[in-house]
Amino acid sequence: MKAGSGLAQGRVAEPGLAREAVRAAMQRAELEHPQAVLLYLSADFADDPRPALTAAARAAGCLQVAGCTAAGVFTEQDWVLDAPAAAALVLGDGVDLRPARRQDEGAAAAAELTLAAPNALDMAWLAAGGRRFGGVSGDATGQGPYSVWSGGRVQDGGRCELDLAGASLRVGVSQGVRPLSRPLPVERVQGHDLQALGGIEALASLVRELPLSLRSPERMPTHLIMAGLPYGEREHAVEEGRFHLLPVVAANPADKSVTVAGRLAPGMDLFWALRQPQAAEHDMDLMLARLAGERADPPAFGLMFPCMGRGPYFYGGEDRDILALKRRFPGMPCAGFYGNGEIAHLDGGNRLLQYSVVLALGYADV
Repeated sequence: MKAGSGLAQGRVAEPGLAREAVRAAMQRAELEHPQAVLLYLSADFADDPRPALTAAARAAGCLQVAGCTAAGVFTEQDWVLDAPAAAALVLGDGVDLRPARRQDEGAAAAAELTLAAPNALDMAWLAAGGRRFGGVSGDATGQGPYSVWSGGRVQDGGRCELDLAGASLRVGVSQGVRPLSRPLPVERVQGHDLQALGGIEALASLVRELPLSLRSPERMPTHLIMAGLPYGEREHAVEEGRFHLLPVVAANPADKSVTVAGRLAPGMDLFWALRQPQAAEHDMDLMLARLAGERADPPAFGLMFPCMGRGPYFYGGEDRDILALKRRFPGMPCAGFYGNGEIAHLDGGNRLLQYSVVLALGYADV
């Protein structure tokens, strides 16, 4: 198996950027004829990415070109936001991209690379697939003419599902939050408003866990606060990253409730968490260590899907998730994009995540 990445940036969104990125990736992979190309283009290409796809396919000499437009793109070498850019990962010598096929009943489900535009995301479709991983193109608002392509063609449905034939994948998720409390049982809920848990009113439960400077409802950074729902065995669930996250929408002093972006039910366990750069960086390191411990041989390539809310802007001008990846797997080619939703198989089902990083490592199939 061979893989290589390439990144090209310019002042104008022109097909030559896609061609340049693919050629750079081919050179690094020492491949004259790749079997597949993953190509991610900046939002500058969103109105009509077809000329860039044609340029990439011609440069690689293959039609298996898949990817999407996004607010930002990157490889392990660097990242680009707010400028026309193309990021490519070429694959060859025994590994290629194929349309995902449904597994026979009882067979082990293979991981499916899944890409979707915001307006094409359907939760029933998401749940019905195999073990999905990937991301949602778009910006933080989910608006704009974002596109998805596979087989070298823009997909009218705005989504694609692909198998990486010839590769064995290991997929990990970093949700990157600092737990503020231990899990407590939910007691009262009305709609999306959590009213009481652990014997006290929900807002009081949250306020007592926050730093003093953030306890006023007027100053509370709800965009950084999350409600965590552990799953599986209760012991060590939080430490092992076995939880779902729901964003906190509002703190309501009038009835002392907290509004969350999801449905809750009495009897569930819930803990409060805070999005912090240091916590996210630490959680990324832990996820990488878990993945590295699953196989002794080094991965041949990586596919990475971070949230737009967890990139250089979150980390103060550098992408510490990419830096952590390079520390753990030096020299490994990787490509990805910053999106507004991450897709992963957690707790027995396919989930749409926020503020997370989904990473797939590719190994030679055995």
